[in-house]
Amino acid sequence: MSSPQLGKLKEENEAEEEASQPLNHATAPATASETESPMRISVSERKKMKNKKNKERKKKKKAAARDAGSVAPNINVTWAKLKKGTRTFENGESSEAAKEASFSKLACLSLMESSFHEFIVKSSEESPATMVEEAWNGLRDSIVIYEGKPVGTLAAMDSTKEPLNYNQVFVRDFIPAGLAFLMKKPAEPEIVKNFLLKTLHLQGREKKVDNFTLGEGVLPASFKVSTDSPCGKETIVADFGGSAIGRVAPVDSGFWWIILLRAYTKCTGDHTLRERPEVQKGMRLILKLCLSDDFDTFPTLLCADGCSMIDRRMGIYGYPIDIQALFYFALRCAVQLLKPTDGGKELLERIAKRIAALCFHIQQYYWLDFKQLNNVYRYKTEEYSLTAVNTFNVMPESIPDWVFDFMPSSRGGYLIGNVSPARMDFRWFLVGNCISILSGLATDKQATAIMDLIEERWDDLIGEMPLKIAYPALEGDEWRTITGCDPKNTRWSYHNGGSWPTLLWLLASACSMTGRLQIAKRAIELAEQRLSKDGWPEYYDGMTGKYIGKQARKFQTWSMSGYLIAKMMIENPYNVSLLSIEGGVSRSTSDNLSGIRYK
Repeated sequence: MSSPQLGKLKEENEAEEEASQPLNHATAPATASETESPMRISVSERKKMKNKKNKERKKKKKAAARDAGSVAPNINVTWAKLKKGTRTFENGESSEAAKEASFSKLACLSLMESSFHEFIVKSSEESPATMVEEAWNGLRDSIVIYEGKPVGTLAAMDSTKEPLNYNQVFVRDFIPAGLAFLMKKPAEPEIVKNFLLKTLHLQGREKKVDNFTLGEGVLPASFKVSTDSPCGKETIVADFGGSAIGRVAPVDSGFWWIILLRAYTKCTGDHTLRERPEVQKGMRLILKLCLSDDFDTFPTLLCADGCSMIDRRMGIYGYPIDIQALFYFALRCAVQLLKPTDGGKELLERIAKRIAALCFHIQQYYWLDFKQLNNVYRYKTEEYSLTAVNTFNVMPESIPDWVFDFMPSSRGGYLIGNVSPARMDFRWFLVGNCISILSGLATDKQATAIMDLIEERWDDLIGEMPLKIAYPALEGDEWRTITGCDPKNTRWSYHNGGSWPTLLWLLASACSMTGRLQIAKRAIELAEQRLSKDGWPEYYDGMTGKYIGKQARKFQTWSMSGYLIAKMMIENPYNVSLLSIEGGVSRSTSDNLSGIRYK
């Protein structure tokens, strides 16, 4: 994104925010009871109302005094001295000079009391600043050191529960942490560079699950620094999916690695890292895994259940939007990072063709708005021709009832969860939709409609704690069949309709791209009401995200880093340029070496 465009975007954001602030007590229209004449209220009722207000005021004063005790001891000491002088005057024990001094002290006391109450109110209003500091402290406490260098962050630091694998560095979990360190002023890129190199080194290890050897380009899902007690030597133990739930390799790790490498390069201006032979080789290995020839007739990437952030059985097998959007994003980042030497030119040409085909496929077949829903509802089936409208032979009867109520008739739309022969997964997945906006996979019109949908269905997708990872939840027989009766993914919990605070960073990034910062601000304000008080949980449960997740670890690192990025995005919309890629892609192959033309 160019500087003039960003400047214009910032001005538009500010104007839009002023025009579309959510209603509050100061601006909301008065209710009938509020506009009713006070003459119609009896004296006894007015007295009750007055007493109630006085009680509430006293409670607030007591709370303010408690908060003030540790913040301003010097003020309390001064008050005590002033009051002592005043009592001397009141007891008649002072001279005329003392009286005059006491009057001055009284005036000073009044001024200080007023200033002190203003200080307390201001401190209360500035609580998000304290929350930001707390998040940074938590993030720093989670840093993992290997051979004297920071190489990542632990997934969580909840000492009240068994660590399981939360005491490891997860590739996908570190992405928001790494981006936070890059966006910080001044930036701290060292940990990001070390992380990129260390995970790349792990890529070169032999990877086996049982007797099967994984592809050479696979990156680990996570790694752990272990110390051999007898000699005290540090070693790194990596998990490539062999220890994961369901034994599935992480498809998204390689994509996130390429995206973070580009962000590091843009932040630091250091091209020496991406130009290293081992880094170029690592990228090529990741991409060759995805671009290899197979039997597929689609440009989308075939995946197993549990291969991404949703790492348990949730019916996302096939061609999930989360993976397709990340795949597209990584391909576009790779175009800017790969060198055309050592076979790179041929690879860039293959990437260009795949980008164009993937872009067309997702925009054409995954998009759903009111008009398209009506078209699918009226689909004919069993069309045997190249001109078939119902390309995947989807049965209209398979459309779930909830979609008709969920889809706004006036504005809004989204990229559905999955498309394959005779199957459309109509669920909403936040990661795929936000990444589609960031990467330019969604058209400008589609990006606007996605943000419109979030506003229109705020209670469903945001609720009391942002944000729903998927909507709606699987229930009853559907839950039993699709999840295999997974006790962790019960309805409105964890990946099955749970609310994940870490996703704030993706929402804020999408808001920055579309000039809808007021949506992100509103979501952040909701999170600030509880997130820190609740101990930074991994996720929340319930239809509106009201309850802390039943198995949620607290002091979750990416809950903290997701919040930090969201705050930095709002404070400085220019930060989105670290991630975003402007414009869609056309199918021309004449504009540059990679054959990509940006709109």
